[in-house]
Amino acid sequence: MAQTLGIIAGGGFFPITVAQSARAVGMRVVGVGFTSDTDPSFPKHCDTFCWLKLGQLSKLIAFFHKHGAEQVAMAGPINKPRALDIRPDWRAAKLLFSLSTKGDDAILRALLRELEREGFVVVSAQSFVPDLAAPAGILTHRAPSTQEYADIVLGWKITQALGSFDVGQCVILREGIVLAIEALEGTDAAIARAGSLGGSGAVVVKRPKPGQEHRVDLPAVGLQTIERMRHAGATCLAIEAGHCLFFDRSKATDLANSYGIAVVSQNEFVLTEENSVSSV
Repeated sequence: MAQTLGIIAGGGFFPITVAQSARAVGMRVVGVGFTSDTDPSFPKHCDTFCWLKLGQLSKLIAFFHKHGAEQVAMAGPINKPRALDIRPDWRAAKLLFSLSTKGDDAILRALLRELEREGFVVVSAQSFVPDLAAPAGILTHRAPSTQEYADIVLGWKITQALGSFDVGQCVILREGIVLAIEALEGTDAAIARAGSLGGSGAVVVKRPKPGQEHRVDLPAVGLQTIERMRHAGATCLAIEAGHCLFFDRSKATDLANSYGIAVVSQNEFVLTEENSVSSV
């Protein structure tokens, strides 16, 4: 009998990609989605599907049990400002009440534990589409300039420090000055805010938080990121190799090249004596 994958679908095309990949290897797909976020076409990529409201945790678990889900994957973002308006059922309320902090990672880890207590095996959505992971290297024709690279190094340290408090995955800075740190508004809005404050020449740094639960949340960039950067006047994007999803990578890097934006992906960034890009 085919194994059954339950997908908790957020926004964007990622949940569809995961569903297609799972079905391509013979798995059944049981999906749940949210009218506030999930692509309306996602249900047709599932063997069975249920629309939910944010906070209906009991209904989600019951649906997965009813339709034999053995593994569960979370794919796609949830709009954070809208998530403030959720009306949790008793089970979700109990879960939220048990948390001392309400950061993304804390909530997702609590949800993961709840699903595991129910007997589901929580798997990484990325495991179904491993090619989406950003490769290491300078991904565009242009490498970061000396100043951009210095900003990357500083931004890398800032995201490391703030991430330990479960704050953001992205920081935007220019010439050593922090213009914006991603909060509830998300990366795109943070980039736009940075552009309005600092003008052109900003550097965008995006990476996972320290100890982030990669099975349920990974930072992501793509075509829209590059477009947002162009509108904001940002000139360089730095991401963590292997731990950041890069959607439509070929098209996005072509677009970055056309705008003169540098994109670099590494596991660590350090300043050398020559202040040149160095992979570690």
